[in-house]
Amino acid sequence: MLHFLNFRFSPCLHKLKTLPFSSQKMGMASLADTLYSHLHQCNGSVENSLSKIKPKLDSQCVIQVVSRCCPKQCQLGVRFFIWAGFQSGYRHSAYMYRKASSLLGIDRNPQMICDLIESYEAEGCVVTVNMFREVLKLCKEAQLADVALWVLRKMEDFGSRPDTVMYNVVIRLCCKKGDVEMGEKLLREMSLSDACPDLITYITMIEGLCNAGRPEDAYSLLKDMRVHGCSPNLVVLSAIFDGLCRSGSMEMALELLDEMEKSGDCRPNVVTYTSLIQSFCERSQWNEALNVLDRMRAFGCLANHVTAFTLIDSLCDKGCVEEAYRLVDKLVEHGVSYGDCYSSLVISLIRIKRLEEAEKLFRELLAGELKPDTLASSLLLKELCMKDRVLDGFYLLDAMENMGCLSSIDSDIYSIILIGLCQKNHLAEATKLAKIMLKKSVLLRPPYQDSAIDILRKSEEKDLVDLVNQLTGIRKGLGQ
Repeated sequence: MLHFLNFRFSPCLHKLKTLPFSSQKMGMASLADTLYSHLHQCNGSVENSLSKIKPKLDSQCVIQVVSRCCPKQCQLGVRFFIWAGFQSGYRHSAYMYRKASSLLGIDRNPQMICDLIESYEAEGCVVTVNMFREVLKLCKEAQLADVALWVLRKMEDFGSRPDTVMYNVVIRLCCKKGDVEMGEKLLREMSLSDACPDLITYITMIEGLCNAGRPEDAYSLLKDMRVHGCSPNLVVLSAIFDGLCRSGSMEMALELLDEMEKSGDCRPNVVTYTSLIQSFCERSQWNEALNVLDRMRAFGCLANHVTAFTLIDSLCDKGCVEEAYRLVDKLVEHGVSYGDCYSSLVISLIRIKRLEEAEKLFRELLAGELKPDTLASSLLLKELCMKDRVLDGFYLLDAMENMGCLSSIDSDIYSIILIGLCQKNHLAEATKLAKIMLKKSVLLRPPYQDSAIDILRKSEEKDLVDLVNQLTGIRKGLGQ
């Protein structure tokens, strides 16, 4: 049993002299007032007193009563909340558990839950499975793994047995806490009892084992799942697959891929294959990665820009740039566009500090009327600005504008280039860029806005000054 502060709940706390309930008084007082009054009656248990009213509850009423109990009567509040959770015509929403847990401070005072159970025990109160379920849901909201486990074990003292939903709550809390071993123990316990593990149980355990660096054990659970009539879905298999790839269990990952390819319901997708390709690339196993790419195509699954970037970037990172160039044609055969392939190559070249080569390739893209993607364009323009090459950056940006490639370029890039052009007295180019910005409603943001105004105060280029004033006006008009 857990050791908490020694505090006991008394059902006779804060006795109030209450008049017998009548329909007339019910009409005069609000339902929350009536419920709060009955909480303090000592004629039997709190639950019996409340049940005499047979109220028609709603969430607003429940919150009002719980709020009145805080902060001095939290034990009454939690007891009322548990009772309310299974009344006819009403069920707590997920929001209500969060709200009640916050108001009552259950996460800060887990002893409150233990005192609640022990007060039931001291009174000889009949505690139903529904009541225990509500208690465990509060534990789930407050992330009280140890308390939830204690409550689960305490059910036996009340002649109750936990069901699958209750086990699932406690197993999830244990796994989130990092106590996967207790989760496994509870899973074995379920298998020997009437509470049969379901898909949620296995998903929880598989995620817990993978997060604990034990994907092989997660994989072994697949057989147990099928024994208990649970067919693993794509979420389950993908979680195991990712775990195997992260841990480097490549043979087992390939074995699972075989199983998925033969499955009618859990077929691997582009994310599955790309994860495996990435794992091989991280280990510099290029042949194996390319074999997976071919296998992917044979299965009828086309590669995408993420697959392309994964392969190209890993090759460039290892200094195999020529191999990355040669890979482009193969990737195009597998469904990736030349624009996406070469954009990935531009990004990778910038990452390995080969800016000149990246810029040359980028210009070849534009010359071949291939549209580079947003990330490649933004990175290259930023690099040019950092190298104090704002004029080159402007001409590239202008060429991209003519091709219609600027729809997603970061607005800061426009501002940086505009300020740089003004500082270097390239006023014709600055005027043209300001017109492009005005056309696209690109904002001049601080500190660029103030810098531009300061520069242009000294300028005699009236057209440019007017344009910058209009850009500033756009910003104000949008309420920024």
